Amino acid sequence: MGPRKKSNKFHALVGSSGDDLVQRLSEPKDYINELSHEVLCHIFRYLPMKDIMCMECLSRKLREAVTLYLRVVKVVDLCAGHWWEYMPSGFTDSSFLLLLKKMPDLEQLYGLHPRYLERRRIRGFEAFSIPGVLEALQACPNLLGVETSHLELVEAIWNYMPQVHILGKFRNRNGAFPIPAENKLTIPINAKIQTLHLVGVNVPEIPCVSMLRHLYLKWVRLTKPQPFKDFLCVSLRTFVMRNCAGPTNSLKYVPLITGLASARNLEQLELVRVPFLGGLIQHVVEDSWRSGGFRNLHTIAFGACKNALEVDLGYLIITAARRLHELRIQPSLTKDGVFSALKMAELEFPQFETLHLGYVDEFLLQCKMSHSELVKYGLADVIENPGIITDIGIKVVNEVFTNIKYLLIYNCPHLHNPHHWITDQSRWSRLVDLTLVRCHAIKLESFSQFVELLPSLEFICLDQMFREPPKGCARVGLSAGTGIGVSSALVSNQNSNNDNEDHHHHNEANMPPPPINNINNQRRRQQQQHNGKGKTPLRRGNNVAISMAVSDQPKAHAAENSCEKSCQVTSEQIKADMKAATDSSRRSSGKGVTTEAAEATTRPGASGTSEDTPASRTGVRTMTGSLVRVGPAGATSGHAGGCRRVVMDATHGTATDRAAGSGREGAERPSVPLSSGPANVDSVEPRVGAVNNDPRIPGPQTGQGKRQPSSAVASGSQQENFVPRRPLTRSCTRTSSVSLVSETARPRMAVRRKRMADKSTSTSDPVTEDDHVQILSLKSKNLVGITLTNCGITDLVLKDCPKMMFIHATRCRVLKHLRVESAPIVNRFDYAQCKKLDMEQVLDQILRMPPERNRIIYMRPMHQIDSVALERQLFQGPYPYHIAIVHEFSNPPNIRNKVRIRSWMDTIANISQELIKYEFFPEATRTEEDVKKFPKYPWGRDIYTLEGLVDGAPYSMITDFPWLRTLRAADPNGYSRYDFEDDESTTIYAPRRKGQLSADICMETIGEEISERRQSKRGVFQRVVVLFLHHCDTPGEPVDDDYI
Repeated sequence: MGPRKKSNKFHALVGSSGDDLVQRLSEPKDYINELSHEVLCHIFRYLPMKDIMCMECLSRKLREAVTLYLRVVKVVDLCAGHWWEYMPSGFTDSSFLLLLKKMPDLEQLYGLHPRYLERRRIRGFEAFSIPGVLEALQACPNLLGVETSHLELVEAIWNYMPQVHILGKFRNRNGAFPIPAENKLTIPINAKIQTLHLVGVNVPEIPCVSMLRHLYLKWVRLTKPQPFKDFLCVSLRTFVMRNCAGPTNSLKYVPLITGLASARNLEQLELVRVPFLGGLIQHVVEDSWRSGGFRNLHTIAFGACKNALEVDLGYLIITAARRLHELRIQPSLTKDGVFSALKMAELEFPQFETLHLGYVDEFLLQCKMSHSELVKYGLADVIENPGIITDIGIKVVNEVFTNIKYLLIYNCPHLHNPHHWITDQSRWSRLVDLTLVRCHAIKLESFSQFVELLPSLEFICLDQMFREPPKGCARVGLSAGTGIGVSSALVSNQNSNNDNEDHHHHNEANMPPPPINNINNQRRRQQQQHNGKGKTPLRRGNNVAISMAVSDQPKAHAAENSCEKSCQVTSEQIKADMKAATDSSRRSSGKGVTTEAAEATTRPGASGTSEDTPASRTGVRTMTGSLVRVGPAGATSGHAGGCRRVVMDATHGTATDRAAGSGREGAERPSVPLSSGPANVDSVEPRVGAVNNDPRIPGPQTGQGKRQPSSAVASGSQQENFVPRRPLTRSCTRTSSVSLVSETARPRMAVRRKRMADKSTSTSDPVTEDDHVQILSLKSKNLVGITLTNCGITDLVLKDCPKMMFIHATRCRVLKHLRVESAPIVNRFDYAQCKKLDMEQVLDQILRMPPERNRIIYMRPMHQIDSVALERQLFQGPYPYHIAIVHEFSNPPNIRNKVRIRSWMDTIANISQELIKYEFFPEATRTEEDVKKFPKYPWGRDIYTLEGLVDGAPYSMITDFPWLRTLRAADPNGYSRYDFEDDESTTIYAPRRKGQLSADICMETIGEEISERRQSKRGVFQRVVVLFLHHCDTPGEPVDDDYI
């Protein structure tokens, strides 16, 4: 009230003549109203249209200025440059018409993206409709172009205002698959448009549009039977057609390809699931290349084109050699021959950089629909097989494309040894970025050698690589870890013409030793008589748990668990597997039994009619239609060589253990007859699918540790000659030491026993095994970072990586350890959803690195963390860093805190470095002696906790960071620029809000704390480490997250 009294006295002294002066002193000065109209109009050019319209109601002068500005404005953007957003809501037909009438000189209207438009006017109701928008646009006599994303509106403009151009990129916003019936667009011949980007739209045809430069069609249904008959876009530079529902007759795509050849400036050609005629592109290129057809292409992509031939792709590549930058090749064309032919062409590709082998469109990778559903919705009927390129082909790739920088290979199972890709002619000297996805046969050691030999490699991305072998793969005889299901027994059929004496498998270690007894010798002699020249029948019977005796003399086989030998499959094995599968399907009869097996059922020496055996009477079915899976306690029944094998009951097995002798002894001494029971029952012969009745006994011994597939229950000789289907390699039970009881004891129990399986394995084996150790060792001069996703490595070793900066590992199920030998500047570690990660070991390795960088470690553990033990490990250990442990509990995960910490943790460290270097501030140490000095909390550190909420989710930060509390408590700076509307209520610390952008500025704020620390002689470390723990996955169920 004081100033008011003074002004009253002033009134009394100066009388009425001072009224104006007093009013001017008491009111703030209005600088805006003092500006001229011209200056105001100039200012309006930098404001969004929404703000300009708000100015109208502030003052008379501003209203006049807005009116003047609208009268002369020629370009207006209703979305303020944010083309992905919608225009302001609230418009009606009348208000929009009123606005555009104020702009008589308007030439270009951008951002006409209404959230919703009525198709027609509604009587008695103020709506925003297509006719209303058209009327408003027609009120602008000088209008040249409009930018919009509305399908019906753009069609109306083409029909009623054909002289108006469609500006920018037309992208419809309501695209989806399956294609919505209401999304329709008819493109007129005279459409004035340069970029047409259609997603999920029904289009009758693509006509001749002379102005069109960029045409992008995704999920577009072409409804006319001949949609390309008038196609001719001579100005076209980009043509992309992905997963469109067009005609199925490949002849109807002829005018499309010829039309593309006439676009002399075409730079980008992407065809995905376009069933054009095979060989068509070759002929069109031959006809058009002299006149410039396809000569300017810099990007070529073929994906799932059903009929595409190597010559089509090759002719395009050769024609575009001078300008070609990027090449994406579908799996069916990813083969050695393509690159061998290009090498013979002896061309140079001076600008080539990016090659994607085995290219599959992301929609097909992510789509949940089955193939039949996609075909039902109109997409071409095509099923892709993996690419068949080999190491030889990849070697030639670099001889052809010498300047290649980016290489991505997807699902090529015939690649084995990457270090063989490097030769004197193929140095890969410019390769910067290498991505391998689902190339399961690549050998880990070879890959490590390859990385070491690449001089310029900076980034490695591995996805679904080096998969861990299934548990027990050595026992089964699987070529494990390939996903192809090749059995080593099946693969070795290539040598099936050898005599009996030379009948061993190449991988004998995977087969149990055959029991040598009189019955086996008798059976072997009968088989030799049956087969004539002593040749064995084709040995596919090995997959059905048949182990043939190979000589009269007992032979001791080496039977070690050799996972290492059988975990990678070769391309020869794959070819043999495919050949065997096709042979068996060709030979199979209606009942599913091969003719070969049928012929061999009545062998001389077999005990008569197998269908009358006691086993068949007791209910074990013979093999007729399909394979019968037996539980772990099951065994086969039938006749072979006059000896009966009967169904056993595991519950009675222990009663005859003594009579039969110990199974372990039998396994260790295979030459001793394993059964001395009545009737010479061949009880524990490994080809009988008997299994251990006690699942707790792992039994990895030589005889019983190697599992034999017992997926078939058949009568003797049928079983021996049956050609198995591929799943046999995955449905297996172990041979075991349980004696057989008489066949009348309990006939059916074996088939009903519950299967015991370790759910994390693919071989249904109850035996618990350690994970197969697979070590990825990296040594590279220029490597900057590695990203691992779904990889089967257990250890990552950084041998010598002087430029390595980040490691990202996501969903690597068996990744456990990190060893850092030399990687001084690596500073970002992301471990998300790595179930078996040894956090203690990994953190110790990182924190023991020399403190040359600040480091942030982001982890998403899948189990509960003992936070007290974690704090003790980090704060008590000999780690010369200031440490922060952040616990984040947002779910779904919020990365705001993580991103912000990266921006300000360096500032904290920079303050300490400035003080140590220039202010002679004491530097803290953390040696073993220091650790012994402080055995109890807080271990010689100044530890405190910060807590809060981010988007409703709690976080807590336990840290000994200096300066942070003081900086956090500082007042916001009103003049500071900050990118995010942040303060400490939405994140841990918001430096931009306070203007704390550099160490120098911050030191002005924390002067008092600096003095206190100096007086108390408490030193600081030069570097900081942040451990960011996101607990959204701790229940053990991974949370989907776009950010990883």
